[in-house]
Amino acid sequence: MDAVPRDDAAQLDAVAASEPQKQPPREIELKLAASPDALETLRGADLIARHARNQGVTRRLDAVYYDTPDRLLDRNGLALRVRRSGKRHVQTLKRSGSGDPLARDEWEVALPDAALDLALLPLAEIGEPLASLSAGQLAPVFATRIRRRLRRLDYAGALIEIAFDDGTIEAGEKTLQVSEVELELKEGEAAALYELGLAMLDVAPLQLATQSKSARGYGLAFARLPQAVKAKPVEIGEHDNADAAIAAILANTHKQLLGNLAPVVTQSGPEGVHQMRVSLRRLRSALSVLKREVASPAFEPIGREAKRLGHVLGPARNWDVFITQTVPDIEADSLNDAGLSLLCKAAEPHQTKSYADIAKRLANPQTSRFLLSFGALIERRGWRSGLPSEAMAVLAEPADDFAGRVLARTHRQALKRGRGFGSLRPEGRHELRLALKKLRYTAEFFLPLHDGAAARRYLARLSRLQEALGLANDAATTQHLLAELRGGKAPGSDLHFAAGAIHGWQSRHTIEAGRKLKRRWRRFEAASPFWS
Repeated sequence: MDAVPRDDAAQLDAVAASEPQKQPPREIELKLAASPDALETLRGADLIARHARNQGVTRRLDAVYYDTPDRLLDRNGLALRVRRSGKRHVQTLKRSGSGDPLARDEWEVALPDAALDLALLPLAEIGEPLASLSAGQLAPVFATRIRRRLRRLDYAGALIEIAFDDGTIEAGEKTLQVSEVELELKEGEAAALYELGLAMLDVAPLQLATQSKSARGYGLAFARLPQAVKAKPVEIGEHDNADAAIAAILANTHKQLLGNLAPVVTQSGPEGVHQMRVSLRRLRSALSVLKREVASPAFEPIGREAKRLGHVLGPARNWDVFITQTVPDIEADSLNDAGLSLLCKAAEPHQTKSYADIAKRLANPQTSRFLLSFGALIERRGWRSGLPSEAMAVLAEPADDFAGRVLARTHRQALKRGRGFGSLRPEGRHELRLALKKLRYTAEFFLPLHDGAAARRYLARLSRLQEALGLANDAATTQHLLAELRGGKAPGSDLHFAAGAIHGWQSRHTIEAGRKLKRRWRRFEAASPFWS
């Protein structure tokens, strides 16, 4: 069978393209954390020399970031700074929040000195809240002092500015070290940034980073940790084709995955691990349903690495739920005298180890290779490569038709798993729960094409059924954790007593939930598919 012809691929792009709209100036940048030794290795690497346009320059960059006392700019996704390089001063405003994880809106103007001058910015274009502020309402929040070594590279058809940054972020007496590489796209396609990052991983150990210097500065100044990111609706339009829908779904999961990288790296709380795990499950569900329609070999390594990372996150999530949800819920139900606090204390070393395992995995260059490869796949529409010509008809069809077929098949698979629901053994109910989870993610992916009362009613029934089935799985997971905690303890110990109290409580609630299960299954089974 023939591979996808170039003309057909160009047709797909033409069909997927929307009417051009005026966009604000935009910075497209990829950041990689590196040790000082790795920075030096990369600076002298043949990879850089072979693609360099120039010998490079070294600059000393001192910047001060400004905000109102109540952080009005920060709360609206804005970062305002004045940077000095030699005798030159530049005022810069950056705005985050675009759908692209690499992109931020950016406005820059030259200043005669270090004093803010908001009137020089295009305030009408930028809008509120900056348009209503005066320089007198703003005060310094933190500063950065960076030594930057710059070169311009021609790579993969793009012009990229590579910056080797080392220095500090300073807020009062607090400081934070900076050692990183920034790749900024000057011309060409963003895929080249991911591809250069992958090539650099062959030269030195690097870790993909997602926090800007301004985000780290605010975190330092206000002792604030990055927050977990929940999934947002997929941006699919009624005029999109299947190829554009695939790109939108994968980009959505990639954005959520990258958005939770900083919260997990900084161990900002259980929600970061949870949402990163959700993003990986959404990604694996997407790949599972999409490969039935588009059997692209490019999906396989992405799915494999997603599964591997999710496996490392699992224990931390289980211990988090046990310590912060399971035990407190049971204590609140009049069992606070069962010695349950002993279980939490015994669980803490397991929780600590699980987080250490995650940190080790994220620091492994293989994880950054996965994240960069995933980004490159999306930007290059890599699923087209190696496809037979017949598959072009699938990619070119309307997204609505594509979604209907995918949803119908995933719905049928869930119903098949639930046959003879009343007599399903625990293993069968577990498989049904996984099928329902995949169906829910798939329905949410395509919801923008069918958002309405019927869709919301269908998802509500699906979620209630999935939740009820999840109680039995939660109880099984808890029993596994309790077995770990009881290991080596004498049968009459307080830990055994507390573990028995939890087992009894969960068994009672599982039985109560089981009485509702058949009714919830029948309601879901009778639900009308909203895509018909």
